[in-house]
Amino acid sequence: MNEYSMMTQELQDLAALSMEHGQIPSGLYDQYHVLRGLRDVNGKGVLAGLTDISTITSSKEVDGKMVPCDGELRYRGYDIHDLVDGFVAEQRFGYEEVAYLLIFGRLPEEEELKEFQKLLGSYRTLPTNFVRDVIMKAPGKDMMNTLQRGVLTLYGYDDMADNISIPNVLRQCLQLTSTVPLLAVYGYQAYNHYVEGKSFYIHSPKPELSTAENILRMLRPNKKYTPLEARVLDVALVLHMDHGGGNNSTFTNHVVTSSGTDTYSAMAASLGSLKGPKHGGANIKVVHMFDEMKRTVKDWEDEDEIKNYLLKLLNKEAFDHSGLIYGMGHAVYSISDPRARIFKGFLDKLAREKGYDEEFEFYNRVERLAVETIQEKRRIYKGVSANIDFYSGLMYRILGLPDQLFTPMFAVARMVGWSAHRMEELATNSKIIRIAKLGNFNLAHGFFRNVTFFNCNHRKVCILVSSFYLCGNCTINIQVSISIYIILSFLFCTYHITSDKADTQCSSALHYMIVGSNEKFIIILSDNNTRTASCTGIFHSIAEKAANFLHAY
Repeated sequence: MNEYSMMTQELQDLAALSMEHGQIPSGLYDQYHVLRGLRDVNGKGVLAGLTDISTITSSKEVDGKMVPCDGELRYRGYDIHDLVDGFVAEQRFGYEEVAYLLIFGRLPEEEELKEFQKLLGSYRTLPTNFVRDVIMKAPGKDMMNTLQRGVLTLYGYDDMADNISIPNVLRQCLQLTSTVPLLAVYGYQAYNHYVEGKSFYIHSPKPELSTAENILRMLRPNKKYTPLEARVLDVALVLHMDHGGGNNSTFTNHVVTSSGTDTYSAMAASLGSLKGPKHGGANIKVVHMFDEMKRTVKDWEDEDEIKNYLLKLLNKEAFDHSGLIYGMGHAVYSISDPRARIFKGFLDKLAREKGYDEEFEFYNRVERLAVETIQEKRRIYKGVSANIDFYSGLMYRILGLPDQLFTPMFAVARMVGWSAHRMEELATNSKIIRIAKLGNFNLAHGFFRNVTFFNCNHRKVCILVSSFYLCGNCTINIQVSISIYIILSFLFCTYHITSDKADTQCSSALHYMIVGSNEKFIIILSDNNTRTASCTGIFHSIAEKAANFLHAY
């Protein structure tokens, strides 16, 4: 291990100190009705925005009650089954056509599609010497980080990088949609050569080919692929293209875009989100879980042996000891994931063509038994089914894609969805997305001892309990600097309430807050006599009384 990566005992001790004072007690989340992950136990999420790009349905109203149903995914109102059936039946590649739909809001006419394919083909190139100077000179072992670096480096080649007008952002999004496949494949080729010592080759894409065809052409030494291989990869890209605005990477894109930042930074942020094993990296977890399962389960047709291994997974006795069966369950879908159902049908055909029948049947058997095992072992509040990650890794393996490119293929597809959502955010909203309400939490050794946020008469109110008096000639130290920063984040009107004049000052502050016209208020409860680590009872009492008084209005 190099010196840069070494973990010293000092760091271990500091990490322990950070954990000791960096965790919020779990009970406070329930006490203040904060939904972890912004979802309740039934999977119902917090409404944080609106989107017209794609919609997800997992339940329907029956006799006045919401009941689970087979999952539905619609792109701009079109059911994903109908879209896939349409271009497959007519033997067309769907990636470019569905990209047009998501970005522009309607399906293209035949001539429009040809022009759009031609435009994407013209953008399917990297700046002069980019491969040599960026990709080859600094190969990375993680392709998602390589993608992020490549996208951020392209910022330096764009003379209008910071221009966030809609036409310019559209240009940037279409260019990234076309070049991200090159960044992914070329990044892998550099890693495979410089890190793994394998042969190095760079195949240029052909503008007249589809995205799926070009990926297989650039990746394989002989540039050959079968029509079924290209069509299955094309379907996979379409199914991964978008999934509502609430998934982690897309919501990240909305949040970052709302700050007014450039396209490259917004896309790099989404890539960082997608890399996580709880999001885009889940398909790798599934494949590695199955690798161990295939080594452990001697008879792939023995359902008792399979179920025993699944129980070990749930009991944290196998694989990564997380207690999870990767690829099973979804934050929204319960009875079924429509993408997984479509995916499974095409994977069946590919498995038969490539001689993976036995492995496909093993996956199929595990899927069925996993549902039974989870339902027997755990109390679940909604149904459980296989999600798209359950089968996508196997499909990539059959196509010969290396594990390092599994999540980048997700990114290649989702780049279209991120582009559509970025355009929607810029066209629709002018406000930065920021958290509107925080619960109550205690900082044992922090500057503010108690912070409470709530709403009163459509006004945002913040009560702070601090151990320093922020008036007069106080010393400007780091703690006061922090306090000033926090105050400025909310400040329109501030009231300093000290222990010796608490009753009078509190009454005055509360009266002004009720009758005043300002939209945001801060009450600072402070003690100008003590600087102890713990807050005295009077301040908690004042904060509680103030909150109750204001809530009454």
